[in-house]
Amino acid sequence: MDLCHVPATREKGWYLALMAPNIKGPNYAWLDPSRLYCHPQGLQDCVADLLQPFQGDPIDMVAGIDAMGFILGAAVAAVLRKGFLAIRKAGHLCVQTLAQPYTDYSGREKVMEVRTDAISPGLRILLVDQWVETGGTMRAAIQLVERLGGVVAGVAAICIEDSEGGRWIQERYKCTHCVPPRLQPRFDRHQFGWD
Repeated sequence: MDLCHVPATREKGWYLALMAPNIKGPNYAWLDPSRLYCHPQGLQDCVADLLQPFQGDPIDMVAGIDAMGFILGAAVAAVLRKGFLAIRKAGHLCVQTLAQPYTDYSGREKVMEVRTDAISPGLRILLVDQWVETGGTMRAAIQLVERLGGVVAGVAAICIEDSEGGRWIQERYKCTHCVPPRLQPRFDRHQFGWD
């Protein structure tokens, strides 16, 4: 899809067609949404769709998850006129941090961390990541926020897959994602192509 083309009819999720399938093998995510961020209207519509369910909800801060969640999270924070907190992979912050181990979508054991001086008790945080596949990364971010006394105001991602971890998150927190119900089974099976 042309990065300047805007369709005449822009239904929720129209911009998902901007994403590209993995051509490099199993060490990479199955789909790359980064081209969506290059499309001005696509990015704006994606952020608007993510924020629609939270209209009127009290949100004090937006937190994005390392690394691609930084892009989408910063865009969400800018629209909301809220601050942005980076939740990082361990070893990247030079200040006092709180750490949380987790297993990522590829089955690798990792550690995530957040600075301890950014979340005060009761602070309502919207967590944003590019994708929730198995839910391990998002669940670790939730645990960090809650361990510091923050409140998870919601979870937003381009896609929240219908996995055990994805369901666990959706059952406990207000969530939003951009995949229309008719396309969800394809995303859950990692099948690209919906034209």
